[in-house]
Amino acid sequence: MKKTWILVADNSRARIFYANSLMAPLVEIESFVHPASRQHEQQLTSDLPGTDRYGSMHHSYSDETDPKKQESMVFARTVARHLDEARKQGRYGQLIVIAAPSFLGLMRANLSPATTKLVTMELDKNLARQNPEQIRHQLPKILPSLGV
Repeated sequence: MKKTWILVADNSRARIFYANSLMAPLVEIESFVHPASRQHEQQLTSDLPGTDRYGSMHHSYSDETDPKKQESMVFARTVARHLDEARKQGRYGQLIVIAAPSFLGLMRANLSPATTKLVTMELDKNLARQNPEQIRHQLPKILPSLGV
């Protein structure tokens, strides 16, 4: 059986675990943090328009995307690229994705078609801050398999 990777993520943290068998406990092998996703919107938008000492307005480009959402999109893209490179290197044969609901959608949008084919299960829960035993408890006793 090929190694199963389990991605557990939210908009500011992603952890990768593996299981050597369909009933094995989880072992954490990598983690990523994206502090910008946790910042307050005011900290992310330091270039907002303001007034000078004469009271005239300065204008800046207004982005339609909320800055926190933009940072989450950047992070999802980074994680998806890492998963794609690891797939190309043959580091895993199947993938389970557990993510906060809004981040799960971003992951789906950013995973390559080849990596998406290896996804055996998705779970829309925010478990990124739980320990491996708590995360494993949220999964089926026997992990889903691609039959490889």
